[in-house]
Amino acid sequence: MAIAGPIATPSILHEPLTAPLDADRRWMDEAIREAAAAGARGEVPIGAVVVVGNRVLAGAGNASVAEHDPTAHAEVRALREAAHAIGNHRLSKTTLYVTVEPCVMCMGAALHARVARLVYGCPDPKGGAAGSLFDLASDRRLNHRIAVTAGVAEDACRALLQEFFRRRRAPPT
Repeated sequence: MAIAGPIATPSILHEPLTAPLDADRRWMDEAIREAAAAGARGEVPIGAVVVVGNRVLAGAGNASVAEHDPTAHAEVRALREAAHAIGNHRLSKTTLYVTVEPCVMCMGAALHARVARLVYGCPDPKGGAAGSLFDLASDRRLNHRIAVTAGVAEDACRALLQEFFRRRRAPPT
């Protein structure tokens, strides 16, 4: 969803921001909404939003199943939409908010887009590429690095995944 201005959100998210963490939580709440929508469609509930300044450029949830596309991760979809929204493949002043630590593919896309900052909710110890399994965000062998903030709304992000997989693995009734 490409958005030209701030999205309509509950009034609590429009309170004055007193610290960077407040802004991070505000935008992570948007990513959580994208993740919940993806989960409701039967996709793994991961959401992402791309923000510049105080404006959402794009938001997306996973859609690999619906689109029959292994690259249709929330991060890649949001980065593509943000690039289209500004008419440039470089997203150098943006922050990417994601509910789960990005995989290698998604970190590669963020690095190529020159995203300035990544904020994620819960780590992915089996596939995370922003510090858990790999650390592509700060790998000096690469020509770009991304500042990373981890653990924003971590419990809420983890709960979405756990509930999704709990329901999926539950025996039929």
